[in-house]
Amino acid sequence: MATKSPPLLCELHSHSTWSDGSLSVRELCDLYGRRGFDVLAVTDHAPRDARQIQASNHADYLAAVEEEAERAARLYGLLVIPGLELTYDDPDPLESAHVVAVGLRDYVALDDGLEPALAAARTHGAALVAAHPYSPEQLASATRGTAAFGGRPELASLVDRFELFNRHTLFPWVATAGLPAIASGDFHRLEHLATWKTLLPCAKDERSVVDYLRSPRPAFLVRLDEAPAERVAA
Repeated sequence: MATKSPPLLCELHSHSTWSDGSLSVRELCDLYGRRGFDVLAVTDHAPRDARQIQASNHADYLAAVEEEAERAARLYGLLVIPGLELTYDDPDPLESAHVVAVGLRDYVALDDGLEPALAAARTHGAALVAAHPYSPEQLASATRGTAAFGGRPELASLVDRFELFNRHTLFPWVATAGLPAIASGDFHRLEHLATWKTLLPCAKDERSVVDYLRSPRPAFLVRLDEAPAERVAA
């Protein structure tokens, strides 16, 4: 009798010292590997200005992630997937958006605007997730001014999924709109480990994970803390 494999416990949004994270890529992989995760996407910031991940250092960044991915697979059975957080900041929150590109192995510049960059990332085969997508109503208490997706529904077709939870922050409009969702820790520091994460019912290889995220099929969300885990269908 055929049986389904257990869903993969995933962190789909994380940062290392290549951008604004507190851990090196190796330390990040060790942390998630030792905690029993199945999948870790390393998605350091690629902003519009000349900081963090840019065309000049992207090849070195990708090589560093791939080197640690081999080690993490050998030591922990952890699947490490490279990516970038395409970081389009703007003084106008309705123009500002961050998009996690899981599986993006080619550098994508934001010089020509958000929409061309997302189209290019999709062409390169990445799964695109709208990160911390605040609605205009949430901006008064928001930690980031990223409300382009929440304030401009016509942008929804540019990405594959939306963060319903970023750490412990809920974006209710994503659920109300019935959009395909995930949850992430947006990891920068150790306290971001015990937050909402994603469970994906797919095979444990990069292509399967990316293809699943690009599809409308359901993901499942789990809150990791000291209490019994809660699971929510998204």
